Amino acid sequence: MKMQGVQKHILICSGKTCIKNGGEQVAEAIREEIKEMSLTKFIHTTKTLCNGQCKNGAITILYPDGIWYKEMNEDSGRKLIKEISEVRPLEQNIILDYKNHQFVEEETE
Repeated sequence: MKMQGVQKHILICSGKTCIKNGGEQVAEAIREEIKEMSLTKFIHTTKTLCNGQCKNGAITILYPDGIWYKEMNEDSGRKLIKEISEVRPLEQNIILDYKNHQFVEEETE
């Protein structure tokens, strides 16, 4: 795939715990929503191995923003794509955010 023009990169955990918590369905929902919204030239997705946040799975990470999302499901995956142009999309699922050159834990409900 050509990466020229890509503005966002979404990493979707495919580690054992995240898969058990619906990670595969999250990946499918995100990819379907990207296609439906005709964003395939602007958003690239990659399934990863474990990202080390198993207790919060399924995990999805948005770059270059550096935002980590916890407890993702099909609905929140679709919502992430719909809100992706906002400053902090899907804010209620944020677990880690990149601020001042480091990741910081976010307190969300």
